[in-house]
Amino acid sequence: MRDLTIDWALRATWQAVTKLYNEEAKNYGLTMAIGFTLLSIDSKKGTPSTALGPRMGMEATSLSRILNTLESRGYIERRPNPNDGRGVLIHLTALGVEKRKDSKEVVMQFNDAVREQLNDDNLDGFYRTVEVINKLIQDKKIYTKTTTE
Repeated sequence: MRDLTIDWALRATWQAVTKLYNEEAKNYGLTMAIGFTLLSIDSKKGTPSTALGPRMGMEATSLSRILNTLESRGYIERRPNPNDGRGVLIHLTALGVEKRKDSKEVVMQFNDAVREQLNDDNLDGFYRTVEVINKLIQDKKIYTKTTTE
């Protein structure tokens, strides 16, 4: 497996995780994207709609579709932001809180299963690795050449 590229290992693993989550989410009438969105909403204070996209690493149009689905299913409600008259806060409904708990349980079960297979050094190495990758991307240190045509 070490002869594979880091990119391939990340993509293949994330695709497998996504498939696993989506298969499990079906048992709750959800999708991975819906579960992830529910987990990203503050269950007590609500979350500004403008903060959700960046928090989730999602484009506004994709997020808008998910929020519309969540609202139509009765998982969320949109309320005016009392601190910003132009903004909207996304709040979970009682059903949304229940579905959020289901989503959290699924994520924690995944985490527990993986943690059972790894010692602390392996897990620390994994977190260090993804931290380095994210920092390289954030600092724009991977593709430094500029191309001209």
